[in-house]
Amino acid sequence: MSTPSSPPTTTAEDATARGERPAADLRQRVYDSPKEQAIKYALGACAFISVLTTLGIAAVLIIESIPFFQSVPFSEFFGDTRWTPQFADKHFGIWALLSGTLLVTVISAVVALPVGLASAIFISEYASKWVRKVLKPGLELLAGVPTVVYGYFALTFVTPLLQAAIPGLGVYNALSGGIVVGIMIIPMVASLSEDALQAVPDSLGAAAYALGSTKYEAVVRVKVPAAFGGIMASFILAVSRAIGETMIVTLAAGATPKLTLDPRESIQAMTAFIVQVSKGDTPQGTIEYQSIFAVGLVLFLITLAMNIVANRITRRYQEQY
Repeated sequence: MSTPSSPPTTTAEDATARGERPAADLRQRVYDSPKEQAIKYALGACAFISVLTTLGIAAVLIIESIPFFQSVPFSEFFGDTRWTPQFADKHFGIWALLSGTLLVTVISAVVALPVGLASAIFISEYASKWVRKVLKPGLELLAGVPTVVYGYFALTFVTPLLQAAIPGLGVYNALSGGIVVGIMIIPMVASLSEDALQAVPDSLGAAAYALGSTKYEAVVRVKVPAAFGGIMASFILAVSRAIGETMIVTLAAGATPKLTLDPRESIQAMTAFIVQVSKGDTPQGTIEYQSIFAVGLVLFLITLAMNIVANRITRRYQEQY
């Protein structure tokens, strides 16, 4: 009994002999069309403008910071613990602003990272389809709330609640600002982490169930480690967003540059100082005016380092499926 033969394969030479164009030639013709070339150059121009904008911001910060560092040595900038550029007795110790920024960032990370990841796991793995359709847009709606609204929410609602639980807590404190900054970045953590979990193939979860795993074990021991690169990237990007937050810390945390790790005290973040000096009362060319560019340069370098770390972590732990 004869066995059925497999259909003959079609090569580029066979297609050419029959007068047909090979698929590769057709793709090349489409790619070389004027419309495709115009789209290519338009997208390339957008990418180029984005890079030029970043380089322009960096150049402005560096150029404007040079006169400041000509008057204030690096030893004082990174060695002093007091920051009083607008006082008669001027001090330019960046650590007073750095400690306030890091204190708010740590508090916001403690709030946002576990809540955001738990929300992402629930939306991706436990929620029904109709709950997911309602919950995810509702959660992402938090990202559209103006930060000034968050700031007054912290000042008029969160702070009084904290004062009722923590006696002696001042009106302006790092704790209230950090909590509300954490609430603000929850959508970023939840959305990016949920996308990372959705990108994990269902076959990995099916294999875990086949080995006798429970739902919780399949999620925690299989799917979350498989999406680790995307989850870590969401963490670092959210923390970078918290470092650069301005209005919430300006309204809720106060304007007292102080080297402290006590969240009950009033502090001043780097962004809040830039807002304070940029209101127009400080003349251009003065050391006080130049200090905002030095602080902005430090803030730019911190966020740049955070994004580089996020990219490296993503590449290091990215899984190919």
